[in-house]
Amino acid sequence: MKKNKISKNWIREQHKDIYVKKSRSIGYRSRSAFKLIELNDKFHFLKKKTFIIDLGSSPGGWSQVASEIAIQGKVISIDKKEMDKIENVDFLQGDFSDEVFQEKIKDKFSNKVDVIISDMAADTTGNKSLDCIRTNSLCIEAISFSRSILVDDGTLVSKIFMGDEFNEVRELANKIFKKVGFYKPSSSKDFSKETYIHCKGLKSL
Repeated sequence: MKKNKISKNWIREQHKDIYVKKSRSIGYRSRSAFKLIELNDKFHFLKKKTFIIDLGSSPGGWSQVASEIAIQGKVISIDKKEMDKIENVDFLQGDFSDEVFQEKIKDKFSNKVDVIISDMAADTTGNKSLDCIRTNSLCIEAISFSRSILVDDGTLVSKIFMGDEFNEVRELANKIFKKVGFYKPSSSKDFSKETYIHCKGLKSL
């Protein structure tokens, strides 16, 4: 009964959500597309010739935005889940944290990439603390992966939750990147603990 009530409330909120309506009218696959647009307006990391990896890409809202901007670049989308084809986007299905799969990703580029974007969040369990830890762990993995594939002046933008392991994520980012900042887009729901970390320029090892 409780689950059914939650589902009805979610559906009702979706109908009221202006970003859901806007994404449908434009043709974006998710409202999160507007988060990436806002993030790029803030930090200017996506450009016409940018080479991009989109981690946890399904259903494809961020990949759509990236491909619209990087028209002379390259977009590789990666997810464990299937994702319907997007024009001018290559999709690889698999776990980006797997070292063997990481080599497969690298083989898609002749050189290193300019930008890694990630809107990944762990599947919800109902335990907010656990969900926060698991999502922030994904961010940690994305930061670690970026060391081996980003160009020296590259950028990582990733979802992060305020809460457990937030400080660990920030400390790791500051060890690896020259510039680290945080930004919560207006298209992110007010009650959500999510924000986004923006990392720029790899430090010398």
